Amino acid sequence: MEWHACLDEYEKLVIRMSTPRVVIDNGVCPTATLVKVDSARRHGILLDAVQVLTDLNLSIKKAYISSDGQWFMDVFHVTDLNGNKLTDESVISYIEQSIETTHCDRSHGFNGLTALELTGTDRIGLLSEVFAVLADLQCDVVDAKVWTHNGRIASLIFVKDCNSGSPIEDSQQIDKIEARLRNVLKGDNDIRSAKTTVSMAITHTERRLHQMMFADRDYERKPILEHKSELPTVTVQNWVERGYSVVNVQCKDRTKLLFDVVCTLTDMQYVVFHATIKTSGDKAYLVSVCLLKTSLCFLQEFYIRHRDGIPVSSEPERHRLIQCLQAAIERRASEGVRLELCTSDRQCLLADVTRTFRENGLNVTRAEISTTSDVALNVFYVTDATGNLADPKTIEAVRQKIGLGNLKVKELPSVYHQKAKPEEQQAVGVGGAVLLSLGSLVRRNLYNLGLIKSYS
Repeated sequence: MEWHACLDEYEKLVIRMSTPRVVIDNGVCPTATLVKVDSARRHGILLDAVQVLTDLNLSIKKAYISSDGQWFMDVFHVTDLNGNKLTDESVISYIEQSIETTHCDRSHGFNGLTALELTGTDRIGLLSEVFAVLADLQCDVVDAKVWTHNGRIASLIFVKDCNSGSPIEDSQQIDKIEARLRNVLKGDNDIRSAKTTVSMAITHTERRLHQMMFADRDYERKPILEHKSELPTVTVQNWVERGYSVVNVQCKDRTKLLFDVVCTLTDMQYVVFHATIKTSGDKAYLVSVCLLKTSLCFLQEFYIRHRDGIPVSSEPERHRLIQCLQAAIERRASEGVRLELCTSDRQCLLADVTRTFRENGLNVTRAEISTTSDVALNVFYVTDATGNLADPKTIEAVRQKIGLGNLKVKELPSVYHQKAKPEEQQAVGVGGAVLLSLGSLVRRNLYNLGLIKSYS
């Protein structure tokens, strides 16, 4: 009996140590809510925490991450999208419970639907053809996300049978859906193999989109067009003495940016041991190395290794990591005009709307489709055929066709900064090149985590 009692206590201890502990504090910082997380370290724990916060559309203003031995500690300074601290007790309780019970590969609330995964070569009108095929095959689109990058498209579309309202399980129907969609995606000039997959289960939607585009090698970039925004600044250097690779990222801040970066590092099998993330409305600090006077800047520094404990070991690997991080940042940062559609849902709605875009020469670069209580809430980012901002007259013609009261327009500003001044670019280079003392970084992160006091 005593032996079994000891085993029970040991199991309880293991559970307590492996379960993340979350503390949410509104008293420390006057401008943000602090979310503190500590846990036994495991691969993906940082992504878990960031995923919960970004799924709530919270803005992460600062973050300090530190992994000391087998223990993981971090603190996030978060606000809502209006820049306010978190005061809703239901939101606070959800954050605590979700981080303590989260798993990276949990489903995202699409039970009872069939998930379609599509990748292929992007072109004007492709989305219109996809939705037309689904309507013809009696598939009701309930939810979807579409990303495009570097001439490629990746989409997750959640459907059910129009007649029964049930997920599509008939093998012959599934084969027909896959074949028809694959033909659409290939088109006449497909330079790579189009892929279609039907699944009854799905990981976190946006993480899966990153994985699909990564597998499709969208990061292998082609010559940048003149209208293309400036790339994010990413540097990767090895700190040989400590056995780390130091990754610095600088770009304009936006929602879910930290998730995109951490998701990519995690899926590329890198482990973040220490990191500092800071943003500011008129200035930003890269740890304590340099000051940049760029507006709304997002700066990150990560100390990483492979899961096997090895830092970046070759120049091709370093170059590939830079490409993949730049691609991860760009995928969600679509440029163009944001069109918001809110109307009663009906069969063929998406096919009709996207056909109108195609007929007016508009290219959909990103889309978010959702249906709630028979109301369609859809967002489309559109450009002209060359990737530039669409002509306002064309947009108005589309609105007249679809309905002025149903389709609203919001211009999406340029995603990244205008080119920095030469002296600022030099400062970034110096900041990326200087490798800080690990001891100093750990002490600073422990202070920011509230685990040690300042004696300055």
